[in-house]
Amino acid sequence: MPALPQTLDFPQTSTDTDESLDIPWLVTLFDDPVNLMSYVTMVIMRIFGYEKTKAEAMMKEVHTKGKCIVWTGERERAELYVQQLHSHQLKATMSRAG
Repeated sequence: MPALPQTLDFPQTSTDTDESLDIPWLVTLFDDPVNLMSYVTMVIMRIFGYEKTKAEAMMKEVHTKGKCIVWTGERERAELYVQQLHSHQLKATMSRAG
C-alpha cells in the first residue's frame, strides 16, 4: 500500500480585491437641444433629490458648457442614475474619476 503524504496541499486562493470598483464614478449629463430647461431641471431634482437651486445651476452648466458632472460615487449607483436619465430621454454617461 502506498504511503500517504504527510501534508495536504490546498489550492491557493486569491484575496486580492478589484480596487477599480472603489474608484469614484462620475455621471455626466450632456446638452440636449430638444428638451426644455425646466424639464431637465425637474429630472435632475427627481432623480438625484437635489434642491431646485442646485438643479438649476447644473442645468445651466449643461446648457452653457455642453455637459456637467451631476453625481459622483459608487459604480452600481452610477449605472442606475445613467439608466434613469436615459429613461427620461436625456443623454448621460458614466466614467471613472481621475
